[in-house]
Amino acid sequence: MPLKLVAMLKRHPDLSYEEFVEHWRDRHGPLIRNTPGISQHIQRYEQHTRHDPGPWGGSEGIDGVAIQWFADWDAWQGFLAAPEYAELIAPDEARFLDVGSISFIICNEPTVVMA
Repeated sequence: MPLKLVAMLKRHPDLSYEEFVEHWRDRHGPLIRNTPGISQHIQRYEQHTRHDPGPWGGSEGIDGVAIQWFADWDAWQGFLAAPEYAELIAPDEARFLDVGSISFIICNEPTVVMA
């Protein structure tokens, strides 16, 4: 059964919003895409940046949402267990994310209410 990881992200406190977006888009995304030991587990990876910093733009302090699609539970577990995750991905996350504040959920296929 396909799974989705949905993560609410806050930037590292030492970074501006622009620095966060630049690192996420130009370094972290390509790092995931170009690391075969990681990318083999992911079917799709989406980066959603905040639309509006004002009060109607969403919960304060949330700078983006990452959505990663996995074929099944084994692919999700393989992603986490890959040596490249500990060696490359986790250290890079610590450079641009407030890692301790990440909220995430692993979701099943959606129930479509409207299409």
